[in-house]
Amino acid sequence: MNRPTLYITRLLPQSVLEAIPQQYRLLSTPSDTPPTASELQKELLEADAAICTLSDRIDASLLAHTTRLKVIANYAVGYNNIDVTAAAQRGIVVSNTPDVLTDATADLAWALLLAVSRRIVEGETWVRTGTWPGWSPTRMLGAQVSGKTLGIVGMGRIGQAVARRAVGFDMPVIYAGRHSITSPPGAAWARRSLSELLMESDFLSLHVPLTEATRHLIGPRELATMKPTSFLINTARGPVVDEAALLSALQTGTIAGAGLDVYEQEPIVSAGLLALPNVVLLPHLGSATLETRVRMGLICLKNIAAVLEGRRAPNQVNGSAMKG
Repeated sequence: MNRPTLYITRLLPQSVLEAIPQQYRLLSTPSDTPPTASELQKELLEADAAICTLSDRIDASLLAHTTRLKVIANYAVGYNNIDVTAAAQRGIVVSNTPDVLTDATADLAWALLLAVSRRIVEGETWVRTGTWPGWSPTRMLGAQVSGKTLGIVGMGRIGQAVARRAVGFDMPVIYAGRHSITSPPGAAWARRSLSELLMESDFLSLHVPLTEATRHLIGPRELATMKPTSFLINTARGPVVDEAALLSALQTGTIAGAGLDVYEQEPIVSAGLLALPNVVLLPHLGSATLETRVRMGLICLKNIAAVLEGRRAPNQVNGSAMKG
């Protein structure tokens, strides 16, 4: 019996790759570099199923060439890289990997929050260069975290996980979201409008998907509303923030600092941001723990298996895929 063909756009953890030959025939050996548009088109044309990443842009024109593709398993929670409507019109299911990376991303948001407020990267660099002259009452003064107000934009799974961690820092949590959320025991979460949230927050953490409504959600006006002592944390999607406006706000002291894991033109980071000491920059590490990345891959394979066996994918995101 012929095995279905599978295309994987990027190299995945070894334990995920080892599970593939039992069920599928790989079209090509996965690489750690992104495929070109022509490579994507060629491989998708021959694939029954595909696992892709956020850096792979799969639009309607690319999907128009597919003839046998039945399912695209996106190796991420977000799926703004795929035209899900066009996929559904061609009978192609699109799935994602929710839940599995919630804790890893929430942990990283807190790592950025602590790093930028307490100037961790600056201090570590000072020690490594061998130029640190020793302890002083006035050197490397950062911002207090405990007791400050944490504002969260987007109170989904990850936003709530970030909020739960605030209990240990005695931080009041306020949030902007479409729905009211019941606070867990020992916590008090208060819903605010976005403008109120911007004015009140000492730390503002973003956890919204990238849509047309959230693109540049944080721009010049929003940044100007924030406290000059506040910090912006973004582990969501780069284009949620107007990066040029953020750079200006950081340069002029409109806000105190930022911790960024994502960028508007990823993987390109503006030279201005690279030059600033009051911003901590990470290379999109939100889900980057071995345990999480393995589980993401296995979820992709589970979604693919369901579709190829004639069942609904557990994490299908584009409704009923119907041939147009």
